[in-house]
Amino acid sequence: MSLFRRGENRVTVDEAHRRTRGADAPAVLLDVREQAEWNAGHAPGAVHAPLSRLATGAALPGMVRGRPLVVICRNGHRSRQAAALLAARGARAVDVKGGMAAWARAGRPIVDARGNDGSTA
Repeated sequence: MSLFRRGENRVTVDEAHRRTRGADAPAVLLDVREQAEWNAGHAPGAVHAPLSRLATGAALPGMVRGRPLVVICRNGHRSRQAAALLAARGARAVDVKGGMAAWARAGRPIVDARGNDGSTA
């Protein structure tokens, strides 16, 4: 069974958390917000790759290449764009409905660039 169902392009925060938690997680949480947003707060274990860089042709960080991606931004708009862009490049990518705002509302952890409690800025 595939990690992503055929035609699936969006997942809930709970599903994103389930698929990306732990060292042996089947997918990677890819945060496509800009640097200041990332620094203010992101999900622990997420990998940062700003949409602005991906849109200009930047490669994904090596550690996530070839892995299923669960893409997140602040509210879900940029992550939808990024997931579509990455899928067009051949990646298996879905985005998180509601983004980091929904992540925070669900009580999921957020850390800042120093590992302290963060915010969704």
